[in-house]
Amino acid sequence: MTSVSARALAALILGWRDHVSGPAYGALADRIRLLILDGRLALGARLPAERELAAQLQLSRTTVSAAYADLRDGGYLDSVRGSGSVARLPSRGGYQHDVLAVDQLDFSKAVLPAHPAVADAAQRAMSHLSSFLGESGFDVLGLRVARQALADRYTARGLPTDADEILITVGAQHGIALLANTLLSRGDRAIVESPSYPHAVEALRAAGARLSTVPVTAEDGWDVAVLEQSFQRTSPVLAYLMPDSHNPTGATMPLALREQVVALAAEQGTTLLIDETIGGLELDGQTPLPPFATLGRAVMLGSLGKSVWGGLRVGWMRADRELIQRVARRRFATDLGTPVFEQLILVELLPELDRILADRRVYLRASRDHLAKRLAEAIPEWRMPHVTGGIAAWVNIGLPISSQVALAARSHGLVIAAGSRFGVDGLFERFLRIPFTYPPDVIDRGVEALAATWRSVARSPLSLPDGEYAQVM
Repeated sequence: MTSVSARALAALILGWRDHVSGPAYGALADRIRLLILDGRLALGARLPAERELAAQLQLSRTTVSAAYADLRDGGYLDSVRGSGSVARLPSRGGYQHDVLAVDQLDFSKAVLPAHPAVADAAQRAMSHLSSFLGESGFDVLGLRVARQALADRYTARGLPTDADEILITVGAQHGIALLANTLLSRGDRAIVESPSYPHAVEALRAAGARLSTVPVTAEDGWDVAVLEQSFQRTSPVLAYLMPDSHNPTGATMPLALREQVVALAAEQGTTLLIDETIGGLELDGQTPLPPFATLGRAVMLGSLGKSVWGGLRVGWMRADRELIQRVARRRFATDLGTPVFEQLILVELLPELDRILADRRVYLRASRDHLAKRLAEAIPEWRMPHVTGGIAAWVNIGLPISSQVALAARSHGLVIAAGSRFGVDGLFERFLRIPFTYPPDVIDRGVEALAATWRSVARSPLSLPDGEYAQVM
């Protein structure tokens, strides 16, 4: 059973008391409940003792006891003798029910429906499957035919690559975890963007990394000064970056900064882990930049999950042969390879990938514009920046109550991740990531739910101290 310290829980709920209109215990319970629903507190995790949390938050123990009691009454905590209070989900009739009800929209995932090419590719892959049935069916590196197909694609993009420089993974997330566990030791420094892809942050932390954050904004991109200082002052072992249509801001790193990052990494001996899973989804006709590794040593991660279909759990890692072999040896401790059938589908889809990406750009461009129009009409206080690439908008809601909005939205039929989900230490309470991967009618339903939620949570947005609201508009 894992335990969450009072200090760690306090960091996760940073700002929970801001603009609280009801009792403090209710606000505290709401924030912990959201952490459980979002998966940031693992089911079965032991929460800190009431006395410890009260001391950390500078509250009376009575307030914390009331919050825990509220969570127990709602089915979100179990009190186990000798084990304290343990996180759980409410159950119904002895069975744990799915938090996402059938009639709820799930905007917590920025995912596209499967491209029509997937079904045809699967049929073609099935016709080739019999050729592999006499083999073991698993290989930590991946099928040679799949690795060669990916190598050919990188070569065509200007990055000469051999099949031995490719390892097939079970999605990009798997690749992040594999590389982190291969390179990092407990206490090593790693750079991440802020905000960032939350599951990548979790993988780095699970490998024992101490994280240094580099701010990224939708308007200005990467904070160059902080980026430079992070490399020079911490000598990180690893830097996880998403330079193409960054998730969640949509920013793209300019070529000059990429060159600077490669130079900084070389000076410090840092391995660059470049996530290009949203590459190719530039929405305003920009010319795609060449692969990051054309500028210098970098590990490239890709997958079909964001661009083609999330149900295809297949991805890849492109690195030098020595590192690929190290990762492969490490992989034996966790799994023995990527399913053969998914790899055969990948081989069938790669020749069509440019056409698929072109289709996706048309679809996403229209959906982005529709979301911007509907938000401006329904919630004019919110500010959605112009998104030049990717699959979601990083929307400034004006008040630091994103977690409250995310929790309240569930009662209006919408599941959405709070902005703090994308921050390393509970930051970004003024933001929501809103995906535009859905068709117009679904976007309309989502915006209607958000508007209803906003009316219920922020009835008086101008009640902040003078000037504070104006600063964020």
